[in-house]
Amino acid sequence: MSRRAAIVAPLRSPIGRFGGAFRDLPLEDLGAAVIRAVLAKSGIDPAVIEDVVFAQSYANSETPCTGRWLALQAGLPVEVPGMQLDRRCAGGLQSIATAAMMVQSGACDVVLAGGIESMSRIEYYSTDMRWGKRAGSAQFYDRLDRGRERSQPVERFGLISGMVETAENLARDYAIPREACDVFAAASHQKAAAAWAEGRFRDEVVAIDVPTARGERRRIDHDEGIRAETTGETLANLRPILAGGVTTAGNASQQNDAAAACLIVAEDRLADLGLTPIGFLTGWAAAGCAPSHMGIGPVPASARALKKAGLRLDQMDLIEVNEAFAAQVLAVTSAWGIGGADPRLNVNGSGISLGHPIGATGVRIMTTLLHEMARRGARYGLETMCVGGGQGMAAIFERA
Repeated sequence: MSRRAAIVAPLRSPIGRFGGAFRDLPLEDLGAAVIRAVLAKSGIDPAVIEDVVFAQSYANSETPCTGRWLALQAGLPVEVPGMQLDRRCAGGLQSIATAAMMVQSGACDVVLAGGIESMSRIEYYSTDMRWGKRAGSAQFYDRLDRGRERSQPVERFGLISGMVETAENLARDYAIPREACDVFAAASHQKAAAAWAEGRFRDEVVAIDVPTARGERRRIDHDEGIRAETTGETLANLRPILAGGVTTAGNASQQNDAAAACLIVAEDRLADLGLTPIGFLTGWAAAGCAPSHMGIGPVPASARALKKAGLRLDQMDLIEVNEAFAAQVLAVTSAWGIGGADPRLNVNGSGISLGHPIGATGVRIMTTLLHEMARRGARYGLETMCVGGGQGMAAIFERA
């Protein structure tokens, strides 16, 4: 049994800066707000939802099994189960693919899928305190940094200091200069600022109310990380993170807080449920690559997804490559032979300007992509991203 998986009511929160508007907002409240908005926009009876699939890359025991936690927090019936998954940067996209497979196989008719990350609230932890310390100091790790340092087995691949190193490896291999990275990053901010100014995000963003120190509520309805005044010249003044490198804090993705969600529904159930889709998942694929060159992952992943779908890159009306690093995106577009200024690419900005809330990014990108496809009357859109540890993931969406 195979049925097309329809995407209904994709929505996202604003993307908060690291330590910004959502710093003190519990993750469950952020996610529940977006879920409730999806239910309201679609008009669906929550009782017909058969499962909740949510991605989170920096999970902890504050909200174990995030999908189930968020379902309960959002007020879904207790009979609705939930789960959590992780494919790091591609976790959100994997939640869409996993929910689609559940629908396509006939296991479910309606699945709520999404992704969430509150990077501002990621904790420090210890691995040597369970049985007590007889003497000496305890070691605490920053889960954010540790996750990057431990992205691959050192015994097999050697030490990789972090994701920045992988971007520098691509910059060297593809001869990408610093100036090109800064120009690309500035363009990302300018595109994102223009999208907000022209109202292009209006239909996809859910305003979030956050508590203040005075016990009042403050409404957050815009992405926090966009710097419209950014230029290649201003970015050129920043020092590289690694000596002699091309990557700076200005041409790399941000750390962020956000949530995004949608309904994945069997096409043959849309009419009787009174649901209108915005698009369909046409195909997807994941692929591995060397951990030291993880940023090139979109190339093999996209090739595999396009081949399985019987489509070509030149048939894609819009292309979204998550901006983990400017150098990484430029390496991908170089490998594709299209260049970083291709008019189909990241037309509303991406990770450098909007931000990269790890587990939420895949659903955020899909949400923005599908709304832009609807505005343009585009048929096909490609979403792809690199993944820490040496992976890539890609998905092809078709406008309904």
